[in-house]
Amino acid sequence: MAKHSFSLSPLPRGDTLYYLIALFSILSLLLHHVVSAENRHFEGFDADEIDDFEPISAAQHLPPPPPTTTLSVSDPIESHHGPPLPPSSDPAPTITSQPSDPKPASTSFDYWNEDEFEGIPQSPPSDSPLITQSATAAESDPGLKPEPEPEPETPKTISAYTVEIVCVSFLIMFVINYFTGKKENENLALAWASKFATKDSILDKNFSLLGVGENDDSPLLLKEGQHVFKFYASGRRYCQGLLATMELKSRHDLLSRLYNMVVPCKDEITFEVYMNDDAMDHVVVAVGKKKLAKTMQKEITDLQRFASLVSPPSGRKWIADELAVVAESKEVAGDMISEAVLDQVFGDKAYEKFGKGFISIHFSDQHLGSHKKMLVFKFALPDAKNMADMTRLVALVPYYIDLVGRYKLSSHARTKTDGARMKVAQEIYKELQNARQEALQRKKAEQRKKIEEAEAKLSAEALRKKEAKERARQMKKAMPKMKMTRTG
Repeated sequence: MAKHSFSLSPLPRGDTLYYLIALFSILSLLLHHVVSAENRHFEGFDADEIDDFEPISAAQHLPPPPPTTTLSVSDPIESHHGPPLPPSSDPAPTITSQPSDPKPASTSFDYWNEDEFEGIPQSPPSDSPLITQSATAAESDPGLKPEPEPEPETPKTISAYTVEIVCVSFLIMFVINYFTGKKENENLALAWASKFATKDSILDKNFSLLGVGENDDSPLLLKEGQHVFKFYASGRRYCQGLLATMELKSRHDLLSRLYNMVVPCKDEITFEVYMNDDAMDHVVVAVGKKKLAKTMQKEITDLQRFASLVSPPSGRKWIADELAVVAESKEVAGDMISEAVLDQVFGDKAYEKFGKGFISIHFSDQHLGSHKKMLVFKFALPDAKNMADMTRLVALVPYYIDLVGRYKLSSHARTKTDGARMKVAQEIYKELQNARQEALQRKKAEQRKKIEEAEAKLSAEALRKKEAKERARQMKKAMPKMKMTRTG
């Protein structure tokens, strides 16, 4: 053993056990020194860094220390079978100091027997290595603040979901209103069609073809939107056809419904009658409420060019006081507002009873668009249950088709209308000429600007050549022309 040899040599039988015990004791002490040195190597870590590592102890990787850790003061007299170990050759007697890191020592002596071991610290072992580690970190770094305990979560009440409840409720109301409003508009359009476009109705008696198709099974109404429905009829003298457009309230839109509660509007139907070219004389006339009639006269082009407000004639019945007439002449106004119309709708008593849904009528042979000669009727639709209230208003459509188709101006009135149309045609021609001249001037200005920009990019030599060329052209143009003749 003096040569520190780890090879196994034959030993006496009686001393074999003691030598093995001594050898194991020395090995355990060496391992203990190695582990202590490794723990001292990691003493420089901060408390925050220590918290990130799991506690490492020798007891987790090495077997528990043998009971021979106190064999540092063995007496040579007690055993005469082997050579006594000199005090200077064995490092075990002087190992009395604990390693600088108490964690491995505390974790390596979790269980011991006081009768078998000596020199063991009497402090009771800690309950958990994690608790010892956190306590050591807190002592080593007094400035470290303990982590605050999480506050207990309070249960959320219904008031915490107010925004979600409002959004979901609005979405549900929007969906429900969409289907209910859509159904209401469809029912209103079908109620009008069943009243005025079915068999033996007013339109069926005056037109040979009703609906959008040529077959009997074709639908009467054409749905262009959730609030727009169209009806077409043809097959009547003096006109090419009739197109009725129903523009209903946007009941399917919740926002529009709410807006209509603040700003009321009406369900409207517009009849557009396309007259034949040879079936309508020079007629420009419009009837509506006074405020609406003035607006139409200012905004509609043909009324602005040819018509003006007509004062009530003396000596005959006239329309109700709420209405006004805009016409090209008094003759046309008097012929279009006949006695039959006054008795049916436009008279004082008739208008008060049957004219609630009347909005306006507008007849003109100078309409803007593909069809110049048109009759336009605009009425308000009643409820589906009261659709019969507008029977007299719908009856105005076939009545005025026949009246305007047969109407002929007097020679005096026709002379005035011809002169007015000639004057308007000249004005339109002048406007077109002015527009063309302006377009040409703009084009020339753009070309001149491009030439100036191109000249600005040219060099001085190129500019001199261009000026010389232009000067030569001007001189050649200024020279007198000479004509060569041949003398014979």
